Amino acid sequence: MQKIIINILKVILALYIILCGLLYFFQEKLIFFPQKLDKNYQFEFVQKFEEIDINTTDNKKLNGLLFKADSAKGLIFYLHGNAGCLSSWGDVAKTYTDLNYDVFIIDYRSYGKSEGEIDGQNQLFKDNQIAYNEMKKKYPENKIIVLGYSIGTGLASKLAATNNPKLLILQAPYYNLTDMMKQTYPFVPTFLLKYKFATNEYLTNCKMPVVIFHGNKDEVIYYGSSLKLKEEFRKQDTLITLNNQGHNGMTNNNDYKIGLQKILTR
Repeated sequence: MQKIIINILKVILALYIILCGLLYFFQEKLIFFPQKLDKNYQFEFVQKFEEIDINTTDNKKLNGLLFKADSAKGLIFYLHGNAGCLSSWGDVAKTYTDLNYDVFIIDYRSYGKSEGEIDGQNQLFKDNQIAYNEMKKKYPENKIIVLGYSIGTGLASKLAATNNPKLLILQAPYYNLTDMMKQTYPFVPTFLLKYKFATNEYLTNCKMPVVIFHGNKDEVIYYGSSLKLKEEFRKQDTLITLNNQGHNGMTNNNDYKIGLQKILTR
């Protein structure tokens, strides 16, 4: 009987090691869910926009859209969530152009018309910095607001921490991806995670005010993530709780729009 138990434990251990290996080598498939678009795809939106291609350091093209307000006060540099692409994410722009802000949204590698594949967090950080530098050629940095949604919140926090935008807005942020992994896959060693996206650490280096919006019914990134971040806030930082708001559809939430308008008109 003891030998049988030992053999069963060996099989369980082997399966566990195989599972951990699969999670390590295929974690991009668990984090990013890109939608591809044909290179000739024609975007259609209700407001004015310009399609912009940005070249990376390894000669890949990243596709972005710059939506134009009638009388712009500045720019929202928007880093979107982990699924879809610009064909759907572009719909959020009207919320901000209606408040007289231009909006630039970039598709990460492998999303939409953007080329290449995601293979590490530093690659994403570099890509976003290149895109941000391009926008600084068009807008003074003190008129730029960095905004991140969901997976984009860690990217936005990193970008804001290494630059000097006017403001950082986070929609449904995680404390960091290590913390999210503990919540989702508590049986997996966290050292396997290549994408740390340590939002809490990046925020300590942000010089600008930080505003967080989070729904207290978020079923994807638990609301407690923002409560943890709030514990480390400075005086100029703000958490706005959206009652009964889930993870998706925040931009259309009326309380979000009211809170956003107050922030952007300060």
